[in-house]
Amino acid sequence: MEYEIDYKKIAGSLKEVKAKNVLLQLPDGLKPDFKKVINNISQFYKCNLFIWGNSCFGACDLPVQSEKAGIDTIIHVGHEVFKKR
Repeated sequence: MEYEIDYKKIAGSLKEVKAKNVLLQLPDGLKPDFKKVINNISQFYKCNLFIWGNSCFGACDLPVQSEKAGIDTIIHVGHEVFKKR
């Protein structure tokens, strides 16, 4: 499967908010590669990375209960780039 993830950009965003406990949401097709994704993020930024194992149906499908578990940042890897307005 071919995909492109900008790990430096992710690390820059994590540094900006001083993230400590990060929840990573991946589409089902990328979940088998979660170790590769975690290792690549960890090369650029050190934090506690957790994987969201349930299904994710887009950026509007946020695990709101994650804050109770101490997650301070969510990284959502999706199929399209979101642009700031």
